[in-house]
This record gives sequence, C-alpha cells and structure tokens, in this order.
Amino acid sequence: MTNLMGAEVPFAAVLEGAGWIRPNEPADPGPGARPAYVLRLDVELPDDVETATLAATAHGIIEVFLNGHRIGDEELVPGFTAYRKRLQVFEWDVAGYLHGGTNSIEVLLSDGWFRGRHGFERRANGFGAETALLLGLQGMSRTGTPIRVVSDAAWRSAPSHIVRADLMDGQSVDFRRLDDGGCFAGPWSPALPATGGLYDDRSRLIPAAAQPVRRIETLAAVAVTSPKPGTAVVDFGQNLNGWVRLSALGPKDTRLVLTHGEALDGEGMVSTENLRAFNFATGDLLPAGQVDEVISAGRPGDVFEPRHTTHGFRYVQVEGLPGHLSPGDICAVVVHSDLAPAGSFSCSDRSLNALHTAGVWSFRGNACEIPTDCPQRERSGFSGDWQVFVSTAALLYDVRAFSDKWLADLAADQWADGRVPTITPNPAGDQPSGVVFEDLSAGSAGWGDAAVLVPWELWRAYGDKGILRRQLPSMQAWVDYASRAAAASRHPARAELRPTPESWEAFLWDTGFHFGEWLEPGVRPAPDPSADHSIVATAFLHRSAFLLAASAKVLGEPEIEAKYAAIAAGALTAWRREFLTDIGLLSLESQANYARGLAFGLFPVPLRDNAAARLGELVSQNNGRLGTGFLSTGQLLPALADHGRAEQAYSLLQSTGFPSWLGMLENGATTVWEWWNGVSDGDVRGSLNHYSKAAVLSFLYTHVAGIRLGEQPTEAEAAYRHVTIAPVPGGGLGWARASLATTRGPLSSAWRIVDSTFILDIEIPPGTRARIELPDGAVLDIGAGQRTFSVPLHQSVPA
Repeated sequence: MTNLMGAEVPFAAVLEGAGWIRPNEPADPGPGARPAYVLRLDVELPDDVETATLAATAHGIIEVFLNGHRIGDEELVPGFTAYRKRLQVFEWDVAGYLHGGTNSIEVLLSDGWFRGRHGFERRANGFGAETALLLGLQGMSRTGTPIRVVSDAAWRSAPSHIVRADLMDGQSVDFRRLDDGGCFAGPWSPALPATGGLYDDRSRLIPAAAQPVRRIETLAAVAVTSPKPGTAVVDFGQNLNGWVRLSALGPKDTRLVLTHGEALDGEGMVSTENLRAFNFATGDLLPAGQVDEVISAGRPGDVFEPRHTTHGFRYVQVEGLPGHLSPGDICAVVVHSDLAPAGSFSCSDRSLNALHTAGVWSFRGNACEIPTDCPQRERSGFSGDWQVFVSTAALLYDVRAFSDKWLADLAADQWADGRVPTITPNPAGDQPSGVVFEDLSAGSAGWGDAAVLVPWELWRAYGDKGILRRQLPSMQAWVDYASRAAAASRHPARAELRPTPESWEAFLWDTGFHFGEWLEPGVRPAPDPSADHSIVATAFLHRSAFLLAASAKVLGEPEIEAKYAAIAAGALTAWRREFLTDIGLLSLESQANYARGLAFGLFPVPLRDNAAARLGELVSQNNGRLGTGFLSTGQLLPALADHGRAEQAYSLLQSTGFPSWLGMLENGATTVWEWWNGVSDGDVRGSLNHYSKAAVLSFLYTHVAGIRLGEQPTEAEAAYRHVTIAPVPGGGLGWARASLATTRGPLSSAWRIVDSTFILDIEIPPGTRARIELPDGAVLDIGAGQRTFSVPLHQSVPA
C-alpha cells in the first residue's frame, strides 16, 4: 500500500485484507444525540503469542480494547485531518494484551470530528453521514504460527453505554447498560460492510504524523459551592481544555448533569451564554453545548470520564446530586496534543509571570490535535490564529510536527484557484461548502497568508527545508491567487475617485472579502466584501510574496525566487504610493497599520523612525493604551522597542485596565481572552480562551530576555545556528531569564541588575554563534558555552 506521496506505509501489511465496517444503525437519532457504538469480534489465538501489532483508523473517534483492557494512552484517535485526502492510522504493540484461547476485540466508535458537530454554526456530518472502522491485527506465535485478524463481516455491533457522544454537545453515559462485570452487554447485531467512495480510497491512509492527544495532567478542585440544593459548582482555578473525572455517582438510577463553562452568573451558577454562537442566516442563537450526563448503576468502582468529547472550561456545575460533593470526588483532566515544552520565562514582575502562564495555558487549551481558535465555541483550525501565534508557540513548545501535519491539511483543502479556507481541516474540503459566509471568507488576507507565513516561521525555528519543500506548491498557489485578485478589479470607491488606475494598482489588493485587522478596541468589525481593507491586504500580499521568494532562495529555486520577488516589490510600491506620505506618515492611521508596516519593513529605512514616533504618538493619544486588534497585537511592542521606544513598550506591557493584557488578569483571567473586554462590569463577552493576543509572549523572550532569531535566516543561521542575545532592560525589572530547548541544545539568557550594574549570564548550544548586544552599546561575537558579562547601566536605559 502506498500513500498519496507514493511512499510505502508501515501499516500496509497489518491492514492487508481488512475491510471497512460500520455499526448497525437502523435509525439515526440525529446530531448530538447519537450513541457511541461497540464493534466486537471474538477470536481464538494460540497459547504462545510472541508478537502482535494492531493498526486501526476510523471515520469518527475510537478506543480499542483487548480482553477488556484499553490499549494505548492516545485520545481522540485517529485525530483530526483533511479526512478525504489524509486519514491517520495508529499502530500499537499488543502482544502483552493477548492470551491463548478466546480473545475479545472491542472498539468504541463515536462521531468525533467526522460526522459530529463542528464549527461556529455547529453543523454535523461535515465529512460524511456514517461512522466506520478499519482494523487489522498481525502477529506470530513462538512456534511460527501466523496470526491475522481483520475487520470484516464476522464482527458484531451494538449501541454502547455511551448513549450520546459529540465533541461539542457533550457525552452521556448510562452505566446500567453494562453487565455486572462492567462489560458491554449488547444486544448484538452483525456489523455492516462499508464500501464505495472514500472507503475504497486507501491512498489517503497515512501514519500518525504528529504527537497524539493525551491526558496530560489532572487539576484538583480549588473550591466547591452549592448555590442550590442538589447542585454543586466546582472551580478548578484554571481555564483548560479537557473533561472531568467524577467518582461519586450516587446510588443506582442517580442522574447527574454536568455543565461546563468559563464563567459564573450572579447566582453562582455556571453560565455558557458567552459561548453561544448564532446561525448566520437567521441570527438565532445556538446552544453552547458542553453538557455531560451520567446515570449511575450503583456499582462500586464506576468512574465517569467522558473521553468522546472535550470541553473548554474552568467551572463545572453538577446537578442531581443526592448528597454532598467533596473536592476529592472530582478532578479536571487536561487534554491536548502531547507537545514537548521548549521555553521558559520568568522575571521580577509577578504580573508578567502570570501573563506568561496565562498565555501558555491559552495555547495548551487550543492545541488539541490542531491549532484551534478556542476550545469551546468553534474549536476550528482558523488559519489566521495560527499565522499570528506560531512563532510564539515555537518559543513555548516543540510545534514542528504539530504544524507540519496541519499544513499538509491546509494544502489538501486549498481550493483549485489557490484560496485557503478560513479553517483547516475544512469539512467542505478543497471546494466551496455552499454556506455563504464560509465560502465568502475563504481567501481573506492575514488568514490565507498562513500558507506562507507558517512554513517560514517553522523554517526559522527548526531549519527544516523539508517543510518548505513540501509546502512550496501551496505557498505559490496562495500568492498567485492573491496577486491575481489584486490585479483583477478595483474597489468601487477608488474607481470613482480615480477613474484612471495608477500603475501600482495592479498590486493593490482592495477588493474581495477580508476580515481586516479584526477586533480593534472600539472599532466595529467589518467582515463585509464591500469594505476596503487594502492597507491590510496589500501589506500581507507583500509579506507573503517576499517570504515566498526567500523560501525559494533557501530551496535553490532562482526562477521561483525572481517571480515572487517581483510581486513583493510591486505590492510594496503599491502600499507606499497609496498610503505613505513623504515624511513617513500614513493616510489611514491606526496603531495596527503602523505596527504592521514596521514589522513587515514597509516603511523605507529613512522614514522608519518617523513612523515609530507617530505610532508612539497614537498610543499616547489613546491615553497610553494599545489600540491593536487580532493581526498586529504581537507586532506592537517590538515595533516600539526596536525604534528607540522601549520605555513606551514596557508601559503598554505593564498597563492595566481596558484594553490591556494585565487588565484581563485583573478581572480573573487564567487564559487570554478573545475580546479585550471579555469580562467587564459583570458582563462576559466572547471566548475567554483565545491565544492570538498572547502573541505578546514573544516579546518576553525576544526583548525582555533578548533571545532573537534573524527575520530572514540563511541555512547557516536558521534553527538557532546563529542567534542574537540583546536584552532590553526596563519596566522597573530587576531581573529576567528565559531558556529555550533548541534543535542544537539548551539556549538561555538571564540578566539581573545589581548596584547599577547589568549582569548577563548566557548559555549558547554547540555549533551556534551568538551576537551579544549589551545595554552600553558593546557588541561581541561568541561561540558555544556559558559566559557572563557585566556593564554599568546608563540613564538612557529605561527603568
């Protein structure tokens, strides 16, 4: 068996002869109400099983049990991918689970992402209307007897004790449906063959490509209240993604309802109103979901842990309690992709440490199989969110395989004209969905640019040319689409004002749907194709074309490099001629436009200080507060600090109130919010777990601690082969430290101020050269090892 890339896959032999089978489901109870099914086979095996490998995948999510024992510690298998083109197969060594005689193989199968609810409008059946299983087991006895078991017509199926399972709506379990030994009781029917369509396409089967989802840790309850009889509200003290584990289920027939949310109402009950989305066509509010149920069998040892759903929550409300719920009866299970930690940061300001912690938790809450926007309302892989955050994420965790897998899905779902859907994986696949808003939003600047910006950031962090090579066709398709869109038409208002187009307008992207900066404080979002977002879209056209040319240079593709360098130059000219004055000011002024222009190198070098000064003035005119939205918030502080305004950058970083990062923490945030005023005057607005604004964490590493990669690293510089250590002390900090686990080894920068002396301790990994920039202006070039530098501080250093 070969996959789409033509390479041999390791599970081919194990799945040889296996057929897709599906549960016997005479009637579909409908989205959100469908049970998980059990698929079962009893098989006779010899006494001397020596080796055995089990491979499985599904349309849906599965748990596999051998002789009553769950195999593997992965959750939500086989993960979330562009199922029509990429479906992961998981493998386990199962020899230790088998014995001579009769062995039972049981698989719990639920809707998962394949046919469960998904996205803002919570639509179901996104990838198909059936769940199905493909499984093989291959091994050998010590005496040479081959062992082979496959999914086929011999299997049986039955509804399980999980009477309702949906990733968004929640999970219901009736333990009375298990027999006295806690085993699946049936009644059994023959499993049905699944053929035709996707079932016949084995080329889409791929090995598990990234770190799987696991149960990472448990959190104890920090408080349990009882706002009314029979109801307990549990506070875990931390907003998270996962589920709860509940051991106090009560006597037989006790029915408990668990509602998960991020906030409490005025009566102390869990509120999910902030998590309710709406129907685009009607405007009607939709249920928030996140409700689990459990019915007790009165059997000692039963524990409720709903592994066929996930929730974004800090609080859980348990209703129907026959007695008191103690903190020891329940815990929260943190669930996300099992990524290796990469970075750490701390400093003398506890508020900044708390901000770092909240940002890390926001990413953890949105790293469940794919990079999502939020773990409760949409749970979708929004391209703009990951484009904004990926460079920050790479400072916190090893996200190379996690991102590489997601990029492969992005390429698989990219439209034929090069447009990138707003979410990846996309239930509609590589074509319009027929849902007006989703189809309209495909190809928005700043979101579709993830096709280029994410691979480039992975190159910077990990130096893996393979990712650039694999993504190059997708990168080209996106920039080709964007450049065609820019040249194809003009915004009506511009055409009316200037009937004869200027030459640069061939690269001015001023038509089509764009989200724009999105969620600037006090600015009404304008997701409207009639809006002119050209100052944003043209900036991103330049940036993507520029980095695509740089990627082609890394890959030794001079013709491709030249083509996209020309597009980048054209877009740069268009942006400057349309929006930039001779003295470095913009005709459309906002903090976001100046920060983006400085971050993307859109201002000519002689005018950059003027632009940064004007950015500083805009901040001052806004009462010293930030005014950026979704796309440029992570660029704001570096834009100031890199142009002599570090003191103002620190002032913004450490400010409180609305809008600010620490203002969120003042109002009880343990993760970063979608809206700057997510909690204000008792009102709760939007998701309280969106990591995009946590892109500010990069500043803690790159400027406070001073660990920086070049923006355009060569092969000799990427992946921290060459690094700059340039701390920017300020904000009244007495010390700061950061460390990174790079591909070359540990890298760290730690500084402290003692008696007006700046002392810097660094560790440089083997094979790395470092440029050290000290606050007194001294610059040194050093190699690997541990060093300490000290210089007197001058009054010019912000304090």
